[in-house]
Amino acid sequence: MHCNVMPNHQLPPALPGYAHINRYWDRAMDLPAAKILPGEFYVSLRGEMIVTVLGSCVSACIRDKNLGIGGMNHFMLPMKGDHSRTWGSNPASAETRYGNWAMEYLINEILKNGGLKKNLEIKLFGGGKVLANMGDVGLRNIEFVTQYVREEGLTISAQDLGDFYPRKVLYFPDTGAVKVKKLRKVHNDTIIQREMAYGSQIIQPEADAGDIELFD
Repeated sequence: MHCNVMPNHQLPPALPGYAHINRYWDRAMDLPAAKILPGEFYVSLRGEMIVTVLGSCVSACIRDKNLGIGGMNHFMLPMKGDHSRTWGSNPASAETRYGNWAMEYLINEILKNGGLKKNLEIKLFGGGKVLANMGDVGLRNIEFVTQYVREEGLTISAQDLGDFYPRKVLYFPDTGAVKVKKLRKVHNDTIIQREMAYGSQIIQPEADAGDIELFD
């Protein structure tokens, strides 16, 4: 059971800066939910579910395990590039599409809202080899995010990385639970097309398991 959920299908207030995130009441789970797209991240103080679908992109699910404050990001490519490009309606999103900024923004937002670095629980997902014409972007993302966590002196408590399949990830920051579905049969190419469009906008011209529940 997830705590602090508001009654009558009312969404809890979002933190400032997240007005652009798609938030809704998930009828199947009977919980408030936030769906993030490539380049976005979301942090919740209450019993919300955070949802995303990953191909070669990676998401880090991070929370203060004592307070239940946490969130998820969704990024492609390790390092920030051209400052002149914009992405989405969130001023931070032009930066958070890159892994180094996506990780820093997410961690800092949790700490800003009362979390402590020593209490952070980190779970990593994605990095599938699904974009044939872009090389193994997923592997680069995996190498980056695992090194980042190690260099920050943090510990990965669970992960589901690599393989050839897209994934749907449901994350519950209040409890730390994660549900992962590997999309072995994708009925359309929406995920691939979304990531290809995403990647084409952020690649610079010169650039060529733990507490995880799998569900069907």
